Amino acid sequence: MTSAPSSLPESPAGWRPAARALGRALTGRVLGLAAGLHQTWRRSLQVRVVTITLVVSSLLVGGFAYLIANKITDILVENAKADTLLRLRSGSDYSAKQFYLYHQPQEAQLQDTIEGTVNYLAGGDPQQTSGVVVAITADSYAGVIETRTSPATDVRPLVSRELRAAVADGKVAHQIRTGRLGDERTKYLVYGSPVPTRFGQLELYYLVPLTRQDATAADARATVLATGLALVLLLGLLAALVTRLVVTPVRVAARTAQRLSAGLLDQRMEVNGEDDLALLAASFNQMATNLQRQILRLEEMSRLQRRFTSDVSHELRTPLTTVRMAADLIFAERDEFDPAVARSAELLQAELDRFEELLTDLLEISRFDAGFAMLDSEPTDLVPVVHRVADRLAGLAERVGVAIELDVPSTPVIAEVDPRRVERVLRNLVGNAVEHGEAKPVLITLGVDRSAVAITVRDHGVGLKPGEEKLVFNRFWRADPSRARQTGGTGLGLSISLEDARLHGGWLEAWGAPGQGAQFRLTLPARAGDRLTTSPLRLVPADAALPFGGPRDGEILAIGPAGGGALAIGPGPAAEAGDRAEVRS
Repeated sequence: MTSAPSSLPESPAGWRPAARALGRALTGRVLGLAAGLHQTWRRSLQVRVVTITLVVSSLLVGGFAYLIANKITDILVENAKADTLLRLRSGSDYSAKQFYLYHQPQEAQLQDTIEGTVNYLAGGDPQQTSGVVVAITADSYAGVIETRTSPATDVRPLVSRELRAAVADGKVAHQIRTGRLGDERTKYLVYGSPVPTRFGQLELYYLVPLTRQDATAADARATVLATGLALVLLLGLLAALVTRLVVTPVRVAARTAQRLSAGLLDQRMEVNGEDDLALLAASFNQMATNLQRQILRLEEMSRLQRRFTSDVSHELRTPLTTVRMAADLIFAERDEFDPAVARSAELLQAELDRFEELLTDLLEISRFDAGFAMLDSEPTDLVPVVHRVADRLAGLAERVGVAIELDVPSTPVIAEVDPRRVERVLRNLVGNAVEHGEAKPVLITLGVDRSAVAITVRDHGVGLKPGEEKLVFNRFWRADPSRARQTGGTGLGLSISLEDARLHGGWLEAWGAPGQGAQFRLTLPARAGDRLTTSPLRLVPADAALPFGGPRDGEILAIGPAGGGALAIGPGPAAEAGDRAEVRS
């Protein structure tokens, strides 16, 4: 006969990989279960309340049941002691009267009297099995060594030496002992008393089984525990119902708030009754109604404002064209005018240029607001774009005494971008740097890695005060209104640049410090549609001197409006890789 092949490894070495795999699987299941329970504990208020209620009530009920069961047991034992002591005293008196006639322990009838007395005290039948054992013994000097018991049994295992010594000293003593006098081990209450006679002292013992008391105590404990368990379950159910009454409206409020935040402004809570929860629901609904009214009002105002800006910008185009034609004609003939009139013609031409630039920016902003701005991406070499911007602003830089320096790769830097929009962003950044450069060089740096390209524009002018790096991208915001009104632009350039960067899925960020200048960083994905995670260039310049006690590696320095994200700085690897943390639009 051939045996079936076993699928288990035969050698211990073959068992070890299977045991390790089983251990890893069990550990994974336990950890997964623990993680699920921890997550449920953190997320569910009802689970926490019910669990705490069950634990606390279980401890209280368990302690109460323990005290009640011990008290019942003590009462039963005390009753048994009192009853046995009463029987012992009566038996001792009876035995003393029976043995009073004997002067010597060797008398012939003494042994019969002892046996008769034991049988009488035990109930009259030498073979009775009521459970109570009566024993009479004597000290060895009295000449009576044997112990007489009824029913006949060996009680020596239950009568300890300490108890016999106490009784021999003339005391009434007792012990609770567990032993075997029959077929089963039983707990006995053993009481002993001296019996004085003329020939010496005898010892009378009552051995009362506590079986009934133990059974009664066990029944009491079981009853108390069952009642306590039912009470704990009832408390848990009650806690679950109460917390459900409270938690359900809170959950409904949370879901309604989520829908409101998602734009579903008509969501409301159901109001039932007139209690505190109903008041909460009514107050929540009133708040939602007020928010809806205000949001709709603001949306309408914003829509009207955008429409007004767009309509005014378009409507001003026609008269501006006419005025421009007349101004160009006057400006071309200014040499034939009086010097004051010629100067007025030049001022008219300059202000018309600014006015036209403002209209162009307003039209662009209105397109962004209306969502009509479109991105025309194409593979573009950014090196010529940077050079072209620097060349176009060279005249302005020369007039204000600022040198434009370039730090660009010698090889092409290709990225899928809209070249017109990127060039406009760089013109705004470089133009602002030149105007605020305080006759100090402006550095333009171009960097690239596998997933992104970045351009930084660094000036060494007055810089930005703390908090202004959050404001520079706001529309019409000016750091120095009195000075900017003479040399600044429309106040919309950086706002438009920010929208251009966002349209590319990129970042436009600012850093600045008083007296140390400012640096702007434009980061764009190398491939259209990719998500940025880091920037090839760092936002904080390497030559920037941090103040005493300033940020250390990885600390937060500024908030860039390009994505509202935090910027981590420092000379560590993260800073060298572009010191970008996480950005959300």
